[in-house]
Amino acid sequence: MTTNRITNGTHSDPLLQIKGLCVDYITDNGDFHAVKSVSFDVGKGEIFGLAGESGCGKSTIAFAINRLHKPPAFISSGSILFQNKDLLRLSDGQLNAIRWSEIAMVFQSAMNSLNPVLPIQEQFADVLRHHKAMNNDQAKDRAEKLLDLVNIPRERLSEYPHQFSGGMRQRLVIAIALSLSPKLIIMDEPTTALDVVVQREILQQIFQLKEEFGFSVLFITHDLALMSQLCDRIAIMRYGEIVEVGTSQEIRKNPQHPYTKKLWASFPNIHEVHNAPVSQQSTEGAIL
Repeated sequence: MTTNRITNGTHSDPLLQIKGLCVDYITDNGDFHAVKSVSFDVGKGEIFGLAGESGCGKSTIAFAINRLHKPPAFISSGSILFQNKDLLRLSDGQLNAIRWSEIAMVFQSAMNSLNPVLPIQEQFADVLRHHKAMNNDQAKDRAEKLLDLVNIPRERLSEYPHQFSGGMRQRLVIAIALSLSPKLIIMDEPTTALDVVVQREILQQIFQLKEEFGFSVLFITHDLALMSQLCDRIAIMRYGEIVEVGTSQEIRKNPQHPYTKKLWASFPNIHEVHNAPVSQQSTEGAIL
């Protein structure tokens, strides 16, 4: 059952509204309910976080918004309203016009998102030429400006994905997602497998870009502490359901649901370790 704080459970100016969304998987033993009657919204200019352990249904929701599921997965009920249009009722052609241009997605693995046999310039051009009537020179100029935004030298546009570090590849994927100035960017575990220093750099860049361009972000991760530093509001997922919604401060300082409290309790307390006896610090400090 969702613990929904009335004042912060919805946004006064929603861009995306998900209502009663159910996503099932067909199995030999019957349908498996991966997402169960999930409802939340993302406001204009808001960073909304979706947190929970691996396998709880976070990425399934992200794929549902873009209608990227393939059998045996299917959306069994609910609605996904983007600017008051139900994405589930659009034709394939109408949906393709919205993808990337209005809703972009940063997938979990940057290396898997980038084509290893194409230079970065071609990967920008594919997106730009598909949605806009751009020639090669115009696409290159736009790609160079996008690299500037994510602090990657323009001269590296001709290089291949394997020539970039993990953090730079992640910034490249974010730049491609920004290429058509979308209103909503879905970021599915955008800092997975990156060290904490690079994570912070990526998060700061996401926030700065959001402030500059005004897009909304659906930020998905299992790292609640990381999310609380970035998001305006957070929804907590467990077993395919949302159990609590609140502002980052509410979720951090006054969690209502027992599961949310356990998530916070799973993070080590640096101050307690620092003040612990030396015999305890030698073992507890190993996790820091």
